[in-house]
Amino acid sequence: MAGNVKLVKVRCPRCGERVSWEGNPHRPFCSEKCRLIDLGRWAEEEYRVPAEDAPSEEQYD
Repeated sequence: MAGNVKLVKVRCPRCGERVSWEGNPHRPFCSEKCRLIDLGRWAEEEYRVPAEDAPSEEQYD
């Protein structure tokens, strides 16, 4: 490691393992396995982004 270069470590959002950010092709995940598990959860609608109800057509008139 040259000079004051600091390696950034982050926690995998799925399993919590600490992994290097730089050079990690799966970031923010630790591995392809964790990345695919997370993607599957989104596809199965296990995760949801809170949103307001869409306005009805009557509100536009």
